[in-house]
Amino acid sequence: MSSRALTALALIATVQLAGCAAFRNYDTELQQTNQQLSTGNVDAALLILEKNNTGDDKDLLYYFEKGELLRSGGDITGSQTAWRHADQTVLAWEDSVKLDSGKYLAQFGSFLVNDKVRRYEGYDYEKVMLTTQMALNLLAQNDFDGARTEIKKTHEREAVIAELRDKQYLKSEDEARNQGVTTQYKDLRGYPVESLDAPEVVGLKNSYQSAFSHYLSGFVYEALGEKDLAAPGYRQAAELRPNTPFLDQALLDLDAAGSKNTGTEGSEVLIVVQTGFAPARDSVRIPLPLPINNNLVITPLSFPVIKADTSTPFFNQIGVDGQPVNLTALNSTTAMSRRALRDDMPGIIVRTTVRAITRGVTQKKLNETNPLAGLAVGIASAVTEGADTRTWRTLPDNTLVARMRLKPGEHQVVLPSSVGGTHVQLKIDRPYQVITLRAIGNQVYTSGLAAHVMPSGLPQAVAINTP
Repeated sequence: MSSRALTALALIATVQLAGCAAFRNYDTELQQTNQQLSTGNVDAALLILEKNNTGDDKDLLYYFEKGELLRSGGDITGSQTAWRHADQTVLAWEDSVKLDSGKYLAQFGSFLVNDKVRRYEGYDYEKVMLTTQMALNLLAQNDFDGARTEIKKTHEREAVIAELRDKQYLKSEDEARNQGVTTQYKDLRGYPVESLDAPEVVGLKNSYQSAFSHYLSGFVYEALGEKDLAAPGYRQAAELRPNTPFLDQALLDLDAAGSKNTGTEGSEVLIVVQTGFAPARDSVRIPLPLPINNNLVITPLSFPVIKADTSTPFFNQIGVDGQPVNLTALNSTTAMSRRALRDDMPGIIVRTTVRAITRGVTQKKLNETNPLAGLAVGIASAVTEGADTRTWRTLPDNTLVARMRLKPGEHQVVLPSSVGGTHVQLKIDRPYQVITLRAIGNQVYTSGLAAHVMPSGLPQAVAINTP
């Protein structure tokens, strides 16, 4: 390798060392934020977020998190403003992919840059869930036309992602062959392989399409009287989550319905219950034998792992006007996150391995010619070595739904005692309405025009079930 190339690599290592992303522990920051949210202190959660993001150039994660925190606090307008910033960033990413996907993949697949010092672009499921959450904000204000716009954007985004990932996975396979990397994630001794091979992970069609998002699109189109568009939404949801009676029934009911509900026979109400937080990402070191200067050197390399959130007990039943109502789970962010990592691991392994080999060869050559430069590369490597642990942590984990016909007027929803036995007052006054509740720890949040949280200490006979 030429001295110019060695110098360039040393500079790259120095830049990585100087970059704040190399030192930032995003998971620790968000643990503090989420702890405040779990105790009902939204203002404190926002203060911590701002304290950890003091620069003028806010990144995508800042707007992801801020939008969800403001939404929890009932500030839908502020939430939408934050999420529109995030959406603009994602739209810019889409434009770059559409313009030249080959160039984008080449930049992203660079072997010399550690993943955790790249500018955060968001995981595919986060990009899709962003517009879904924005649609829920609009539905909380009974703005079905606005929600329709976000839903259309969701479908277009899925198409961009699908085309890009097909190319990316083929490129990762080619790079692995060209670089002679045969290691697979199942070969990593000590790695929690079972978490990536779990049935709920392998059973997903991909990491970004959500049965909930597609069911919601069907409901919105149905409410707007667009039956021909509602059917594909319900059908796609059923394909993504097969053997789910709730989804099969949606199609049957749509076929049986003669026209748009006018509300004279009651309102069609969709109750959406979102619980917990998205999982954290951690970094684990796995020793691998690497060929460096014709010798096999055991080198500890870092790989990401998914750590599920356990702050909120799982439940699948609520009370409505004193009657138990079953909830149907339509989305698990934990499963989607693990599927995303499962799909990304071949590329991560190739980049991590090639970077480690190149670094080892470079450091040996520098030690022979310029020991100080070799030491600088060694220190920078030690600091920057680690998996990328950034991810949208305030995003809800489980999304469950119930649909029912309710008479206009006031109704009461009761959540289980494990989340505070919370009473939520509903005001039903439209033919179609969507009510979204967020359960975190023993706190329940809601926003919009039709729901109001009324904490109660009364014991509730609502069943608690484990997944």
